[in-house]
Amino acid sequence: MQRSSRSKFLLAVTGLVAVGALAGCASGGEPTATETVTAPAQSPSAPSSSSASSSSATPSSGSSASAGTGSGSSGSGSSGSAAGSRCAASSLAASIEPGSGGAAGSVIVHLALRNTGSTTCTLQGWPGVSFVGGGNGTQIGAAATQEKSSPHPTVTLAPGKTAVSPLKIVQAGNYSKADCSPKTPDGFRVYPPGSKQSLFVQDTDYQACSSADASLLSVQALVPEGQATS
Repeated sequence: MQRSSRSKFLLAVTGLVAVGALAGCASGGEPTATETVTAPAQSPSAPSSSSASSSSATPSSGSSASAGTGSGSSGSGSSGSAAGSRCAASSLAASIEPGSGGAAGSVIVHLALRNTGSTTCTLQGWPGVSFVGGGNGTQIGAAATQEKSSPHPTVTLAPGKTAVSPLKIVQAGNYSKADCSPKTPDGFRVYPPGSKQSLFVQDTDYQACSSADASLLSVQALVPEGQATS
């Protein structure tokens, strides 16, 4: 009897161990299934990363757009080459010609710009003018004021043709020596309208004032030769 009870007990324990083992196998299979499910669940993150790359491509396409804008601006520079028919300083010669004579205490001369190039070009607006000296082009006194009320047509210059700008020069003697600090210039520096390059006109017939407070020069806009009103 005792042996039989012990055997039943052993069988019962063995049965429990077997059930536990089977449960362990079942629970061991579940993680695998979970991993299998988890792996596909991560696959959407791949598109996510590719969309990140496509968004990183957006800035570069933005940079391309900027480059396009840059080329657009050079395009507008070339439409400016419609304004590129503007006369360059290198294709102009400047000189001082007699004008209307002026009034007491001042003289009006004509600043002439002649097209020395081989193609037709245009000028429009007011030249920049100042006295220079010292043998090295140093500006003396104030630059010419621009008379904005004067007509300012676009002047078309065929090769050899000239545009003129009436230039009023006030006599330095109108100012006291203290206010003027008179100085004989070497001539004039002239910037054609829209140009960063200048021309030099040698002329020692006039006195300049070293003081920028003594304004001696005023200039009208360029007009075709023969059409200046003063």
